[in-house]
Amino acid sequence: MTIRATLLASALAALNVVVPTVAIAAPADAPVASPNGIGEDIVVTAQKREQSLIDVPQSISVVSGATLERQVATTFEDYLKLVPGLQLSQDTPGQTRLILRGLNTGGVASTVAVYKDETPFGSSTGLANGAILAGDFDTFDVARIEVLRGPQGTLYGASSLGGVVKFVTNTPDTTRLAVRVRGGVETTDGGDVSYYGNALINVPLSNTLAFRASGTYRNNGGWIDSIGTGGSQVRNNINDSRIYGGRASLLFTPTPDISLRLSALFQNFDVNASSVEESDPRSLATLYGRPTQSIFVSPFRDIRYRLYDATATIGLGFATVTSVTSYSTQKQPSRTDETNFLSPLLTSIFGIPNQLYLGQDTNVKRFTQEVRLAGKIGSALDWVVGGYYDHENALLHQQYFPVVPGTLTPITTFPLLAIAEISSRYDEIAGFADASVHFGDHFDLDFGGRYSHNKQAATQALQGALVGGASTFTQPSSEGVFTYSVAPKIKFSDNATLYGRVAKGFRPGGPNALAPGAPAAARSYNSDSVVNYEIGFKAQTADKVASIDIDVFHIDWSRIQLLTTIQTANGPFSFNGNGGSAKSDGVEFTGTVRPTPGWEVSLNGALTNARLTADAPAASGLNGDKLPFVPRYSVALNSNYQWTMGEGAKPFLGASLRYLSEQAGPFDAQYRATFGQRSVVPSYAVVDLEGGVEFGRYTVEVYARNLNNADGKTSVTALGGFPNGAVATGMIRPRTVGVSVTAGF
Repeated sequence: MTIRATLLASALAALNVVVPTVAIAAPADAPVASPNGIGEDIVVTAQKREQSLIDVPQSISVVSGATLERQVATTFEDYLKLVPGLQLSQDTPGQTRLILRGLNTGGVASTVAVYKDETPFGSSTGLANGAILAGDFDTFDVARIEVLRGPQGTLYGASSLGGVVKFVTNTPDTTRLAVRVRGGVETTDGGDVSYYGNALINVPLSNTLAFRASGTYRNNGGWIDSIGTGGSQVRNNINDSRIYGGRASLLFTPTPDISLRLSALFQNFDVNASSVEESDPRSLATLYGRPTQSIFVSPFRDIRYRLYDATATIGLGFATVTSVTSYSTQKQPSRTDETNFLSPLLTSIFGIPNQLYLGQDTNVKRFTQEVRLAGKIGSALDWVVGGYYDHENALLHQQYFPVVPGTLTPITTFPLLAIAEISSRYDEIAGFADASVHFGDHFDLDFGGRYSHNKQAATQALQGALVGGASTFTQPSSEGVFTYSVAPKIKFSDNATLYGRVAKGFRPGGPNALAPGAPAAARSYNSDSVVNYEIGFKAQTADKVASIDIDVFHIDWSRIQLLTTIQTANGPFSFNGNGGSAKSDGVEFTGTVRPTPGWEVSLNGALTNARLTADAPAASGLNGDKLPFVPRYSVALNSNYQWTMGEGAKPFLGASLRYLSEQAGPFDAQYRATFGQRSVVPSYAVVDLEGGVEFGRYTVEVYARNLNNADGKTSVTALGGFPNGAVATGMIRPRTVGVSVTAGF
């Protein structure tokens, strides 16, 4: 994203055209009800050891695998309603920016870390688009999703300054054979039919060895049309996609004190056009009476996840050793239509009618190793100490291709326009320790610290007429950061706790992607960091019929990373930089009640005031500006009811309502110069319904998502990319009605 903005700025500068550069770039849930509605204690691994959720002195939400499956929730968008304070900015399946506690400024480095079990996934750097490529893993056969809000720098390290989203998968079971399949079909208002299938098998190979595997396939029908605006293509339902993949795991437990788990995951996203619609640039209202997107060159975006990990534990009596080794790759080839953005300029200069696309490959390879030792000293102290190593290689390659209008045939009479390539390396080594001291039965003190040191290097090569010919440079960087957490907890009883927490998190700085002629000082940027202060209260009745979880937080964010634009003698240039500060204040809550067996009602929400506390003129940000894509408040009401009828049938019904207030759009200098303000994303509400019946091994379900057909906006692009001055806004899927059938053996 940064490279694209830099490349366009360079192109315009090389042509002596100077225009403004546009940078494109919860309190814990109550115990989850089992299918029969009985409350159960939730065990989480947020602090690298198993604990009851109510005993963890920080804000965590847990969404069980049973809930995910009952609601056919397979992507981030599907289960936002279950996690207070979790937001996303998205315009393409698999291309998602996660936001927790309002910590978002745009740019290309992530503020929320994503884990699969014990393994981090994605990129730690600002050179591989990690912020918008969060691991959106399929949730079939997932035990639960843990969402840890607030900085997690002590135990989870870099890029977790907003929090962590952790997918905990089911482990192989040595006690029984299990087979389960699910299939379904959906229809979307104004779009094509979608269909999907899932399968699971668990095979005990011996008393000490078991194998588990699952697979998924989903074909998503499109619903956005290209209607010929400005001479674009005429095609219907252009934003279709396929998502498919699988997981496999082998568990070996030769003794009660030794275990080894080997796992592999692959998942592919094959996406045609992105899920954006042309909107009025000032109001963001949908144009042309229906979702449209003017495409001239057919776009696509593919994403490939590959993750292999090994987790070994050895009990030593006084402590347990855990080793987590992983290797992952993430690849993203894409073709982006840039015709409306740049072709008119090229036609005026070279006199050749053309259409234009940007071809891009983003590749990340990552190896991690963590070793930790955890134990207890009587009933007075729980402790963990460990070390961590991370090695990443990334390659980002971009090239502009002019083609004959209406085809993908290259125009050979054009000179080479522009190629940009950045290869980068990231190495981090860290040591950490964490302890919980128990002062009697009613007061605990958790505290910990982590020192992380990273070294980075990046080599950038440019060539082509629009970037002033060939150039190359290499830039290293190095930094060390200390993070910490302190959390006192008062335990009034087994069912009520009051806690406080002070914690620091950080996001690495590093080398930059730059255009020719940019100042040397812009070749690298620094880490940014947050310090989080919060107080929370968790309580539940002894029979778990009712529970409440609420916390209040304040976050100071310093040296915030922003996509920065400066003017030089050669024109405007964009790059990652540090600018000013921000704060985020808020309240998060979840309340749950079970009025009768089988009936559960929950209300969750977040009130967040995230804003700049200093001007950031290079990013067109002013003191007091709201941080982008953070609603002032969001609230969700969920209700589920299941009962028993004759012949063993168990019908169930569920409903939810989620409301988001208006949000500020991205920092955009050109938009502010044109309209005198930031863009504002309108508020919206979404209603979901589901109902079905279980017949022993079989379940049949009918559901409706976005029943009210809300035109919910999830992202805003820059001016200039679409005809008639339109902007593109990411949108949630329109009303979708589906039916699924599940069978288990």
